[in-house]
Amino acid sequence: MSMLTKLIRGTHGHPTHPPLTDATIGMFVLAAGLAVIGYAGGLGSAAGTGMWLALVGGLIVAVPTALTGFADWLTAEWGSRLWRTATLHMLVMVTAVSMFGVAAWAQWSGWRDGSVTTAGLVLTLAGLGALVGGGWLGGSLVFVHAMRVVESEQDAAAAPARAESKELAGISTGGTRR
Repeated sequence: MSMLTKLIRGTHGHPTHPPLTDATIGMFVLAAGLAVIGYAGGLGSAAGTGMWLALVGGLIVAVPTALTGFADWLTAEWGSRLWRTATLHMLVMVTAVSMFGVAAWAQWSGWRDGSVTTAGLVLTLAGLGALVGGGWLGGSLVFVHAMRVVESEQDAAAAPARAESKELAGISTGGTRR
């Protein structure tokens, strides 16, 4: 595995995408919180300025987050349930980041004068809604489809029984564990 591949995808059992999502989500949630507080009149001019900085910080961190997620998406078995969920996750997250990008543009005047603009508030909260939905889908990639999850020896020994019980329940696993 090349150094670039390790940087983008991570190592066995330690994917790069999940910790980057924490930073991105944290910045955007901070922006939403500051938007609500600032629009309600709290924190004075610090709320509008801080909101814009959090939006821009989230947009910056979203770039490597998206690239590492895209690299993981490329490894999914095309057409499988995992791939469909990953594709929907990607589309929802691109929508969320786009909303945050437009919110940062709309909030530019708030950066200068310390206010929270109505457009900045609305777009940030819409972006937050999409972010929550996309995060839920991302969680299902790990916890339902086990994408990039490494099985322990004990889990591997129990896998045939779990697969049989899933088949009996009509649940398709439809993906690869990488």
